[in-house]
Amino acid sequence: MRRDLIKRAKEVLEIEALAIRDLKNRLGKELIKAINIILKTKGRVVVSGMGKTGIIAQKFSATLASTGTPSLFLHCAEAIHGDLGRVTSDDVVIIISNSGQTDEIRQLLPLLKKIGSKIIALTGNKNSILAKYSDAVLDVSVKKEACPLGLAPTASTTATLAMTDALAVCLLELKGFKEKDFAFYHPGGVLGKRLILAVKDIMRAGEANPVVDQEKRISEVLFRITRARAGCASIVDKKGRLVGIFTDGDLRRHLELDPDLSVRKVKEVMTRKPITVTPEMLAAEAMRILKDKKIDEVPVIDKKGRPIGLLDVQDLLKAGLV
Repeated sequence: MRRDLIKRAKEVLEIEALAIRDLKNRLGKELIKAINIILKTKGRVVVSGMGKTGIIAQKFSATLASTGTPSLFLHCAEAIHGDLGRVTSDDVVIIISNSGQTDEIRQLLPLLKKIGSKIIALTGNKNSILAKYSDAVLDVSVKKEACPLGLAPTASTTATLAMTDALAVCLLELKGFKEKDFAFYHPGGVLGKRLILAVKDIMRAGEANPVVDQEKRISEVLFRITRARAGCASIVDKKGRLVGIFTDGDLRRHLELDPDLSVRKVKEVMTRKPITVTPEMLAAEAMRILKDKKIDEVPVIDKKGRPIGLLDVQDLLKAGLV
């Protein structure tokens, strides 16, 4: 039984992989025509479908919107019951339908023509009414569905999804869409945060950034660290420039050797030439430095070498970067 199931699962994957491979031989002038129509539109890309293809249409619309092409999803049935008012003559309407012959599509097509929208079809039937009404037709037909009954959309939806991804990626590249653009549309996700958040956005400053003169005693340094609820203090010279750092680890190491540590000056036991970061540096890059150097805190310095902030690994955790 187990072997039969694994064999069947492999057959399904092979059928769907073949459906995608077959698409490559059909790419040509209709693909170029579709892309040019989208690039020239002054409005949005309205993606429509029903049932399983409707779900593919929703995903395609979301992919377009997140990669620099304004888009919305329009359900075919809802369109002929009022939602058609969302479509303008400046829009491009992409309709996804395997048969291209459903009643809803038959009713929708002449209305779209009356509005004046360009129509692009993704269909498995090049002779359908959808194909005849469209300005560009992408053939996403498959030789067979993975469903043994040939009824449930399986290979056909996989092929259609792959074709929409091909369109989206081509558009992304033609528009010069970059990482910073992606981050702008994804500010709440981990990827967006990695590409947007700078050290200055999450560093500790003011009272939360303990800065102590190098002539101060360890007892004073510990007081400042405790008050700031930090794990270290930045040590500065008379001009306020960073000359060292004193951490919890420094305290433990020196306390074992010197019971009178608290009365010594911090410049005698501080860690000199500490690793630093700048406020403009990406927080993700600072995170990499902390990880590589196996440290928990790092001073943030300005162009004059003055500590203006403190970045702790806990800050990166709270920001969702770790």
